[in-house]
Amino acid sequence: MTDTDLIPAVPDIADAALAARLQAALDNKTKPVGALGRLEALALRIGTILGTEQPVLGAPQMLVCAGDHGLAARGVSAYPSDVTWQMVENFLAGGAAVSVLARQHGLALTVVDCGVRRDFQPRPGLVSRRIAAGTADASAGPAMTPEQCAQAIANGREVVRALPGNALLLGEMGIGNSSSAALLLSRLAGLDIGLCTGAGTGLDADGLARKREVLREVLALHAGATAPLEALAAFGGFEVATLVGAVLQAAQERRVIVVDGFIASAAVLVAQAIRPQVTQRCVAAHSSAEPGHTLLLKHLGLEPLLNLDLRLGEGSGGALAWPLLESACRILREMASFESAGVSRQQ
Repeated sequence: MTDTDLIPAVPDIADAALAARLQAALDNKTKPVGALGRLEALALRIGTILGTEQPVLGAPQMLVCAGDHGLAARGVSAYPSDVTWQMVENFLAGGAAVSVLARQHGLALTVVDCGVRRDFQPRPGLVSRRIAAGTADASAGPAMTPEQCAQAIANGREVVRALPGNALLLGEMGIGNSSSAALLLSRLAGLDIGLCTGAGTGLDADGLARKREVLREVLALHAGATAPLEALAAFGGFEVATLVGAVLQAAQERRVIVVDGFIASAAVLVAQAIRPQVTQRCVAAHSSAEPGHTLLLKHLGLEPLLNLDLRLGEGSGGALAWPLLESACRILREMASFESAGVSRQQ
């Protein structure tokens, strides 16, 4: 399995002339230069991604990928694996946090079964791209075969191709997937696993110590899995790999990619390791309470919009940050210039 078998090139979208025009437009709004702070940087970023001085975010898509993890049997989560399928049902019933926030902000919600250990009845909002009933136990062997990993990435690309709009918000669900994220961060960023590992869904001190011990075993078992896709196959999971494909496809299509928490960011980490220009299209919604997330965002060179001590996942942080992206675009499109408003400039 090679990188180029799975994905096309993701080109550099840096455009100095466009950036200069966007910055000039922002500086000419009826305010002191830079007075809207990081909202101005966000406007410039979105304008660059969409290639326009008048950015409009249309038909935003919240994509929640779900899958189970064999490693969860080693006690790395405070919750049983059944919670994965139960939360998928909750998403589809409209009762989860991301469901509520997506409704509030007009985000179309799509849930993808990437490999949950339960069959679901077909219904609107659910896409079945199930590879297996959960990944294998990464402490006993690779979580995925190379073929499964490749299929999951292809599935993610296919799902995004079928979605409208120019903005993709990333979400996920999978008991045990904070372990996958920690393993990927440790391996691909060269960081000690202890620094990358947090309480996830709420482990106590003893549970966190056990989780770190298990993850050290997994890293040692897969010491040879150093390339991005090798590490992804070794550590899982199906939902992370599907998100990798979704990120790569969205980047190719030049969509704005709104990155949620630790697990969604780990998918971006893998995609960026394959195609470095992916992060040009990304906006980090928030910095979560998971200690590895801050390190991961720093590695990606992304500055989060919010810091609310979230540790839920699902895409909830992306949904909460969404109004800031809309506001940034409106500032560019609708805020008056000094000339149009007849306002005097600073002396």
